Amino acid sequence: MPNRTEAPEIVAIPRWFRFAATLALLWNLLGVMAFIDQMMMTSATLAELPQSQQDLYASVPWWATAAFAVAVFTGTLGSLALLMKKPICYKLFVLSFVSVVVQMFHLFFISNSYEVYGPAGTIMPIMVLFIALVLVRFAAKANNNHWFSES
Repeated sequence: MPNRTEAPEIVAIPRWFRFAATLALLWNLLGVMAFIDQMMMTSATLAELPQSQQDLYASVPWWATAAFAVAVFTGTLGSLALLMKKPICYKLFVLSFVSVVVQMFHLFFISNSYEVYGPAGTIMPIMVLFIALVLVRFAAKANNNHWFSES
């Protein structure tokens, strides 16, 4: 009689998996670059922006910046774990997604970013939310299909 407590075998991973995981890593690295650019913005660079954008940057609370940092760094770690076929990628992507939601809550409901950037300013934030959710679903699918090793 087979032992029912054994982990299921890893099944064949689709050919497109590595390509998708690499795109996920590149996307999240772009997020890391955006975060670093924002953190490294000098007062001289900030002064070159229109006053409304300067005021917007000045009004971002610490928790929204922290959420941005957690989102991009856990997303990047999740992407690396995805490439390494480690199940922890799911938890990292969930944490990244929750952090994106927190960050976007500030952007959409607390700040006046819509008044500053207009409707076009919502395209990238909505795309970020969507891709973060897709990565959670992708990792869940991979875990459910037993594409990963446990070690």
